[in-house]
Amino acid sequence: MEAARLAQATIVDIVFHEFNPFGISGVVVIAESHLAIHTWPEYRYAAVDIFSCGEMLKPEVAANYLVEQFAAERTSVVEMQRGMFLQPGGSLTPKAVAAAQA
Repeated sequence: MEAARLAQATIVDIVFHEFNPFGISGVVVIAESHLAIHTWPEYRYAAVDIFSCGEMLKPEVAANYLVEQFAAERTSVVEMQRGMFLQPGGSLTPKAVAAAQA
């Protein structure tokens, strides 16, 4: 939730599920799309997806915060272009989405 706040996202809803004996899956629904996390503590692994639209959200801030909070020894951050949007003048350009694994 703090990662979404720091990225200047507009939080709409929050759903987390804690697995027994361990692990968490959760989604923070934001007006700009969503952040999702799935953890496997037994493997010291977490996968995080940060999906966004608009120019105001800062997905890299959310990713960096999570990497720091998890004290990740190894990270993989992949930015993917998704969707096509009309720009002034009628040209189509892809919209950016960031996905991070920590």
